[in-house]
Amino acid sequence: MIMDQNQIFPDPRYVKRKEIKKKVLRACIFIFLILLLILFDQWTKILAAKYLRDINAFVLIPGVLELRYLENTGAAFSMMANVSVFQSIMKVLTPLIVLCLFVFLAFIPAKKRFRYLTIDLIFIIAGALGNYVDRLIRQSVIDFIYFSIIDFPIFNVADIYVTCSVIFLFFLILFYLKDEDLEELKNAMPFLGKH
Repeated sequence: MIMDQNQIFPDPRYVKRKEIKKKVLRACIFIFLILLLILFDQWTKILAAKYLRDINAFVLIPGVLELRYLENTGAAFSMMANVSVFQSIMKVLTPLIVLCLFVFLAFIPAKKRFRYLTIDLIFIIAGALGNYVDRLIRQSVIDFIYFSIIDFPIFNVADIYVTCSVIFLFFLILFYLKDEDLEELKNAMPFLGKH
């Protein structure tokens, strides 16, 4: 069997197009997953507004877990509530941070060992955007989950996405990703420059 030269040495333009298609497909999957997570967060907030707004608390586990409606004008866990300058800053900063995270996400190598980091960033972006949508639409964020056992501030699903993902990110960096992995990530980011 005689092999064509293109089978042995494929046209670089074809290879480049194939790589671009893979990256575009990957980005579309990321966007789809982020949108799905945002929709779930928004759905829970709609349910909270509909069923919890006019009641004091819905007790799930007495003395431990309750559902309480709260319109939070501050940051996570009601920090900086009623500070209009903070709200204005968040409306500008959030999309910039999310854009940076998405660009970073797009350049993470499509390798198995980076799967957890990829999923983690998807949850962080979804959480940030979930609360951002509330700030744009309602000028506040709907919170409704309350751990009464420790009197923890009332929070929502987007807060869970961000908080758990940031904690998991620290574990990934400290215990899972090796120095070579971090170096590979750094080298995969064209805007950081290769060293």
